[in-house]
Amino acid sequence: MKFLPSLLVVAALAGGGWYLWNHRPASSSPATAASRPTTATIENRSIRFAVTAAGDIGPAEQVSVRPEVNGKIEQLPVDVGDAVKKDALLFKLDDRDLQIEHDAQLKAVERTRLELGQAEREYKRAQGLFTSRLISEELFEDARTKFDLAKNGLDRAQKSLDLVADRLRRTRVTAPFDCTVLTRPISVGQAVSGSGGFNAGTEVLTIANLADLVINAHINQADVTRLSVGQEVDVTIEAIPGLRIKGRVERLAPQSTIKNNIRGFAARILLKDVEKVVRPGMTANLSIPVASAENVVAAPLASVFTETNPETRQVERYAYVRNGDDWEKRRIDIGVSDYFFAEVTRGLSSGDEVSLEDKSKSSKSSQQPGPKGAQSAAPSSGGSSSPASPKPASSPSR
Repeated sequence: MKFLPSLLVVAALAGGGWYLWNHRPASSSPATAASRPTTATIENRSIRFAVTAAGDIGPAEQVSVRPEVNGKIEQLPVDVGDAVKKDALLFKLDDRDLQIEHDAQLKAVERTRLELGQAEREYKRAQGLFTSRLISEELFEDARTKFDLAKNGLDRAQKSLDLVADRLRRTRVTAPFDCTVLTRPISVGQAVSGSGGFNAGTEVLTIANLADLVINAHINQADVTRLSVGQEVDVTIEAIPGLRIKGRVERLAPQSTIKNNIRGFAARILLKDVEKVVRPGMTANLSIPVASAENVVAAPLASVFTETNPETRQVERYAYVRNGDDWEKRRIDIGVSDYFFAEVTRGLSSGDEVSLEDKSKSSKSSQQPGPKGAQSAAPSSGGSSSPASPKPASSPSR
């Protein structure tokens, strides 16, 4: 009797399982398969194929501002986010030591100028006396040598003064173009080293021209052959819904690189006069139109099948067109295609009903049936993001 409760529990579980199995809902797979369309009607539509990519926005011009001479920051009137006009002051170094040296060089120039004047007068006097044969040639040559040395001394003093003045001028750093301050890691009073030193100098500011921005994108190698410098680009910004701006392909790298395990080519897209809400570091989505066809006979890619002609060894495209109760296998030519539709340049008309499934086993085609294993012309998902070789309508593939 002590096993009776356990037997009752096992029996109850078995009965519940039998009830659930017999009253389980019907599988959704047949319903899903039944709801999926198997035919489509050919209609006229516009087809536009564009290469898509994503990239990061950055400034077209960005400069790391470093002093050219050693010193201590005396003035730093700008901060992060400030808009600065061209030739406006970015920072100034303490120049008191250079001012003292500059004054000393000025006095040295004045002294050598006076010495040159004295040497010149003595030389001219000696020249007159030597001409009158009142002094020896040796004294005359000594006077001329002193005059030449005085000229050289003035030239050296002037060059030293110019060097100090140039260093003094380099203590003031101004904006090379209209810019915005991006970073400012240095504060007033901090000592900095010049760019002529061993470590290339201390970075005081980073500035950039935010009026012109660029997008650095990675274009798949299957798509880059369709692009060229100067093409127009449609740009959307992930952080700013609804904003659409125009760009232009400025550069295409001549050599491929691998990014995220995808081989492609670096592309630089230039954005001109963008709104201030667009900032460096944002992610942009690019759409570069490369082929289009307006109001043409279009067929769904799922209805376009391909096979190799055993006689010509050429790839041919065909579709199954409804002919009464049967399906007719018909040769077609296509032009421009995108990810969903292909332009039909020959073989189909608007209003034709086509099959989205391979009817080679059941259809009674008016043409010789093709070999088994024909495949749809829908673009493959194996690595490339573009449809199968879209071509202009004027030169469709045969």
